[in-house]
Amino acid sequence: QTLFLVLVYKFLEIAHNYVFYQFLLKHYCLLIVSLCLIYLFQKKNNLLEALSGIDVQLKMRLDLIPNMLKTASKYMEHEKKIFDEVAKVRESVLNASNYNDKFKAENKLSEAISVFNARAEAYPELKSDKAMNKAQDALLDVEEHIAAARRFYNSAVKEYKNALEIFPSSLIASMLGLTDDYPFFEAEEKAREAIDVD
Repeated sequence: QTLFLVLVYKFLEIAHNYVFYQFLLKHYCLLIVSLCLIYLFQKKNNLLEALSGIDVQLKMRLDLIPNMLKTASKYMEHEKKIFDEVAKVRESVLNASNYNDKFKAENKLSEAISVFNARAEAYPELKSDKAMNKAQDALLDVEEHIAAARRFYNSAVKEYKNALEIFPSSLIASMLGLTDDYPFFEAEEKAREAIDVD
């Protein structure tokens, strides 16, 4: 009978430990899932914030371009092709349907503005125009802000991509259907080359 009581006691002790460990395991898993969710959404929100920062700076640049072209048109009457190119590329940025297209159009716009600025150097009257100098200074300032926003965005994209790929957050991300829809911002090969002003 004592052997039976010892066996019953051991069985109850094992069952109690099993329930306790099961309780711990369930709550530990819940904690991991909660931390992964917080981590994933924090990374996605950082990415969206960085994307918004780029959008704000790009909007400022798009708003500056018409005034700059209007001022320059008084002096650069023979450069209609450049004006048309900048206006066309600006329009393509405004009409971009997704971020990949928008980034490509932005690269082309940067290139077109660089060509425009290089050509404007050949017009001394334009270089001394106060309105043009003010517009170019504002554009240069916005370009620096865009470059900083792009670096912040690329950093946020990298962190988000890592969160989607690293275990255990990768499991949670796949269950939630989170996908890697955000491209890195990269300058095109043409934008890395020297500008031809001829």
